[in-house]
Order: sequence, then C-alpha cells, then structure tokens
Amino acid sequence: MSTDTSGSNPISAADQGNQPFVSPGMPPLTFSKNKVSFFEFWPTWLMYLPVVCQWLLLSIRHRSLTLPLVANPNLKLSGMVGVPKSELLAQATGQCAQSILTWFVHKIDTRPLSEQAEDILKEMSQLGLDFPVVCKPDIGCRGSGVKLVKSPEQLINYLSAYPKDAGVMVQKLASHEAEAGVFFVREPKDQHGKIVSLALKYMPYVVGNGKDSLATLIAQDERANQLQHLYLERHKDRLNDIIPNGEPYRLVFSASHCRGAVFKDANKYVTPELNARINEIMSDLPEFYYGRLDIKFPSLEELQAGKGIEIVEINTASSESLHIWDSDTSFSYALKSLLYQYKTLFTLGSQNRKRGYRTPGVGEFYKHWLKERRLKEFYPETD
Repeated sequence: MSTDTSGSNPISAADQGNQPFVSPGMPPLTFSKNKVSFFEFWPTWLMYLPVVCQWLLLSIRHRSLTLPLVANPNLKLSGMVGVPKSELLAQATGQCAQSILTWFVHKIDTRPLSEQAEDILKEMSQLGLDFPVVCKPDIGCRGSGVKLVKSPEQLINYLSAYPKDAGVMVQKLASHEAEAGVFFVREPKDQHGKIVSLALKYMPYVVGNGKDSLATLIAQDERANQLQHLYLERHKDRLNDIIPNGEPYRLVFSASHCRGAVFKDANKYVTPELNARINEIMSDLPEFYYGRLDIKFPSLEELQAGKGIEIVEINTASSESLHIWDSDTSFSYALKSLLYQYKTLFTLGSQNRKRGYRTPGVGEFYKHWLKERRLKEFYPETD
C-alpha cells in the first residue's frame, strides 16, 4: 500500500480511459446520474430533522427518551457520543480482536512532548509498529483529527494540538487501500445478525497530465470541482504544483464523506460468505448489536469471500449506513434508511431494557456530548 497521501502509482491515460482512478482492489467507480446528490452535503441538523421527530415519537411510545443508549449495553451510552473508541475495541476478543488493526492509546500529560513521543515510540516498538502510523482522537467522529504520521517530528507536531488528559490513538496502517463500511445488526435473542448495509469508500483522486497545476486539475474534475471548499485548503501548499503525466494525486487520506471521500452503495455485493464472516468476527464482541465496521480488504472478490478483512474502526450508535451518501441514492431512500436505523436502535434498546439494563439520564448524555464538542476544538486538521 502506498503511504503517500498524494498517491504514487503512475498510470497511463490508456490504462485509465475515462474512468476515475481508484485505489487498488476497488471496482471501477461509476456515476449513473449526478456526481454529487442535492442533499449529500446538507447541514447535519437539516438531514436529521426527520430523525429527531421520529425519536420524540418513539420516546413517547417506549416511555424513554434515552432508550437507544442501551442498544449496545456493554458500552457507555451505546457509544452514541463522547465515548472513547478504545473503550469498545478493548472489549474485543478472539477473531474480532485479531481482525482489528493493532492500536494503543496515549493520554496527553504535562511532560515535554518529546518525552511523550519517546513513550509512544517505545510502545510502537513493543507492538511491532513502525512509521507511518495513523493517529486519531480517542474521542471523535466523522474522521475528525485523523492524520497519517510518518516520522517522530510529525508525531510531536501532532501531539501538540491536544490538551492535557486527551487520548490519542495510534494505529497500524492497513495493508490494503480498498475500504468499505459494513453496517451490522443483531437482536439480543438471536445467535446471528446480518449486514444491513454495505458501501464502498472511494478515495478521490485527480490524475496529472504534466501540464496543469493541482488547482486546475481539481477545477476540471466533474466531482472535485463541486467540493473545492473541502480540497483547496487541505492542499494549499501544493495547489501550484504540476502533477506529472499519469500520476494519481490523492485528495483525501481519511475515508470520511464529510471530508470528501466518495461512497457507493454496494449492497449487491453482500454474499452469504461475507455475512457469515462478519457474524464470526462480531460474535467475539460481547453484547454488541448495532454499528458499522470500517474495514480494509485486498479485493472485491476476497471481500465477498469474507477473506483478508482488516478492521480500522467499529462505529456505534451514532453511525450511519453509508450507502445513503451514494450520489445515485434518492432522498426518499436515504431518509427511509436513516429512519429504519433509529427505529432499530429503539427496538434493541427496548429488548435490552427488558433484560435488565438501565437507561441513562439525559444529563449523562449531555455531559458526554459537551466533552466531545470541547475536545473537537483542539483536534488538528484531518488528512
């Protein structure tokens, strides 16, 4: 896998044709209609307004405003907000733990950053990790603060953004570039769950022609030119660079939609073998019933066979089925999917309440939301 966020695999125009460049292992990226759907980048509050209305109605029916917060009862607030990623990953055992890319968390203290970086380097050595590594906030969402760190100097610079007591997760870089979001649901009474959504996560690239600057290439790309507000500031130091002929330049490292990654509905690729493998993995994460696995894989064929899966992250109660952000997905279908998700959260919460789990108070939710919001103000810009 290339460790250069700008891409490093030269290709010829003949090889590429009119198709957008895609990461190794990914199927061709195609758009049947618009390159960007009209609602893809709406403000979160607007997209989720129908969900809020449904939440209130379901709260009245179930007599609890916070019932979804026990959907994953082993995890505080079901991981909805303000809960460390490490709290869930530490619960993984067996094949689930083995499938998660090696990670550890460093808590920022008052010592000089050079000393803290030394501690991290020692931990990396003990775990067999070397640069580059992926660093990200232990508490965070939507790809905030994710960086590819390539040296001790970059590590120190990354740590400098964080306040005291904040957790920084250091994780092995995946072996593969191909990435997908797998949304998994299982009811407590059932031994097996199912994949309810599969989406492929494409890193956006522009391909150099040896003549035009990066800024021009972005402006000429049919999708990227509609998202220049996401790309130009991130690559401001290279906008005047001439990208060599046939060289792909990667615009995003973190495969987050709000950062400009491209998501495509891949539900047609779900197979019994993939579903069985995900069930096998998730059976080793106790009391986990609802969430999305962000995974890397070698190729589409191996993904469908359930082979070579590397888990980057397991997102919980606030996660989304990523197929809704496919530019070919209709607004009505996307909304239907969102409402289904949150209805499912209430259903799971209701079942777990009957099993004896106590729902948290609104005050506890607000405390964790406020903590996450305050921390996000410190996080460095995402790659």
